[in-house]
Amino acid sequence: MNNKYIENYLDYLKYERKLSKNTYLSYKYNLNKFSYFLGNESLLTVTTNKIRAFLYDSNMKSRTRAHFLTVINSLYLYLIENNLLEENPCALIKLPKLEKKLPSYLTIEEVDKMLNINPKKPLDYRNIAMLEVMYGSGLRISEVCDMLVSNIDFDEAIIRIIGKGSKERIVPMNDKSINALKEYINNYRSFLLKDKTSEFVFLNKFGNKLSRVGFFKIVKKICELSGIDKDISPHTLRHSFATHLLNNGTNLRVIQELLGHSNITTTQVYSHISNESIKRDYDNHPRGKNE
Repeated sequence: MNNKYIENYLDYLKYERKLSKNTYLSYKYNLNKFSYFLGNESLLTVTTNKIRAFLYDSNMKSRTRAHFLTVINSLYLYLIENNLLEENPCALIKLPKLEKKLPSYLTIEEVDKMLNINPKKPLDYRNIAMLEVMYGSGLRISEVCDMLVSNIDFDEAIIRIIGKGSKERIVPMNDKSINALKEYINNYRSFLLKDKTSEFVFLNKFGNKLSRVGFFKIVKKICELSGIDKDISPHTLRHSFATHLLNNGTNLRVIQELLGHSNITTTQVYSHISNESIKRDYDNHPRGKNE
């Protein structure tokens, strides 16, 4: 019976809440793990202590524990809303305190190092285009991998993005992104495509859509070759995009729209890492400037 409750809830998340594919899979994984822990015990008879045992009788990190609790709590709220349960066994469990984890980002000099690739083969031109687009437009890794040729409007210098929750937004492209994309699509993409057909912009060496894992490996390798000693991921380029805009005076609301954040609080994390902006604003104080 637990499987039926979970399947119905996952369908609700997928078709009504329209969660992104990765968020949906994360919820599915967490709920299946919780269901396995319960065994034959029904979700409808689970006690608060049972949920605590699941969360704390293991070596979960605080952030993982918090995510599991959020997911399990949302399941029980769904069951209550559908009149399958009266009380939420998660109600008395507090979320663990988490250290505020600020997003890592690259300096402008480090970004230049990464993008200073000497292209010799089609994959190099693909990599340049990917990195230019991700840094130049602040896209998520999934948005880059899912990008279609038909999403790009070179005349208007924009890309139509289908983001989290199937929400559509329009993001601008700068000249470097446009030039890199044109070079790759017009002259080198066909070498990767071979005799296949695909609408996806970024392809692997077999002519198939580039995966998130593939993108991650490419970014790590380019970082190492560039001599950048930081633990970065493709998302670091997105963080760098937002941080550099903020450092140069861009309004937080504009950055929110460009990133596709539904809530401004998600974007506000960048205000904590914009030290250059803070120092510049502090200089406006009568005693802020050094003589």
